[in-house]
Amino acid sequence: MTLVHNIEYKKLGISCAVSLGTGTLSGIISAFGMGSFDSAAKPPLTPPSWLFPVVWTILFLLMGISSYLVYTAYDKDHDLRNAALTIYAAQLVVNFFWPVIFFNLSAYLLSFIWIVLLLVMIIVMFRLFRRVNELSAYLQIPYIIWVSFAAYLNFGVFILN
Repeated sequence: MTLVHNIEYKKLGISCAVSLGTGTLSGIISAFGMGSFDSAAKPPLTPPSWLFPVVWTILFLLMGISSYLVYTAYDKDHDLRNAALTIYAAQLVVNFFWPVIFFNLSAYLLSFIWIVLLLVMIIVMFRLFRRVNELSAYLQIPYIIWVSFAAYLNFGVFILN
């Protein structure tokens, strides 16, 4: 079983650009709602504000690399690769809208439900990615951990506000 193969740099770049672009655009849109969040009560263990864009940039980069590994796994079942990439794209869309719901709308309960949906989708993606390319799945473990932590923070903000 091959975990890594010859790198196709153009496809890797496009894969990373799609994921990073999604995160960047979502971040720009949700930045307008940061004022209300800054004044909201926050749960214990809330990290400093500067850490969020750093972590998300790393996670979107890992998503791009993972999707590239799945996309270029030519030796795998075409339907399985398509299913994995479809759930990847769907979770990217759900991920895109979570900060808008949380920050711009301050809809903390809805955003908590939304992030739980995102977490379920990431786990499904992880399982599909693992069947196509193990490394692509393992690169998503930090994403699963961070979104789980973000769900805790989201729930805490909902309860406290």
